[in-house]
Amino acid sequence: MPVNETLATYSDWLYRSALGVYLFAVLLYAVEQAFARAPRKAEALVGAGAPVPGLVEPQVKTELSKPERIGRMGAALTVLGALLHLGSLVMRGLSAGRAPWGNMYEYMSLLCLAAVVTWLVLMVKFPIRRLGAFVLTPILVLLFLGGTVLYAESAPVQPALRSYWLVIHVSVISISSGVLLIPGVTSILYLLKASRPDRFPKLPSADVLDRMSYRTTVLAFPLFTAGIICGAIWAEAAWGRFWGWDPKETVAFVSWVVYAAYLHARATAGWRGRGAAWINVVGFALNVFNLFFINLVTSGLHSYAGL
Repeated sequence: MPVNETLATYSDWLYRSALGVYLFAVLLYAVEQAFARAPRKAEALVGAGAPVPGLVEPQVKTELSKPERIGRMGAALTVLGALLHLGSLVMRGLSAGRAPWGNMYEYMSLLCLAAVVTWLVLMVKFPIRRLGAFVLTPILVLLFLGGTVLYAESAPVQPALRSYWLVIHVSVISISSGVLLIPGVTSILYLLKASRPDRFPKLPSADVLDRMSYRTTVLAFPLFTAGIICGAIWAEAAWGRFWGWDPKETVAFVSWVVYAAYLHARATAGWRGRGAAWINVVGFALNVFNLFFINLVTSGLHSYAGL
């Protein structure tokens, strides 16, 4: 099927527009983080879902402060960026007549979109908007690298990848990996807050960060597991074996073990808190290592080395 160059061009424009909107949103989040007042203890407890003695209900604010209005503008721009980002992927898929995650550039784009959508959902559930600069900055770096170093023209995929398993396996793995980026960042912030709370007064409470990391990982872990299982089924159909300890298969298995250990540690007395958070940070590091080193440097059946 010939590539629709017009739709491919629109996809590139939308991708760059989303990148620019995200960058502006990060700047607004940074302004809110820098100039907003530190949350009072009662507000932090309410945000964490804990009852506060003598507090019947939180006071309703009639007027937002200037930093809060700026933060809300950042959140609105993040939604706009996500819509542009989604449009970029849709246009890329329509231009090539296939699922838009057939190369490293497209894989990175889908992964980052999953991370952004996860962040937007978490902002609704937790009082964490001012963390946007910390969360979106690594996503911006990934998108910049994807749109420059890893960029690939819209084209049909190679015959070996023309399978419905491309739609299932790669989409589930990339989405779950994108979701897992968020608890990795928040676990790092949790460790900072738990170790030196006085130095980081504007961060949400350690309890909020801990619960957010745990709940996000609980959501992503079954998806990640399903992605590995689907990959094994596709490997058996394509290569005649379910598992061959390919470099990416090996690191994916190690990552799965680490995240399973994190969920177990988070529910185990004596490991909850910093111990569990450190395990989650190791999983985050493995996720990034798998994304770059395994995909782009090592040779294997899953490798994008040479792009």
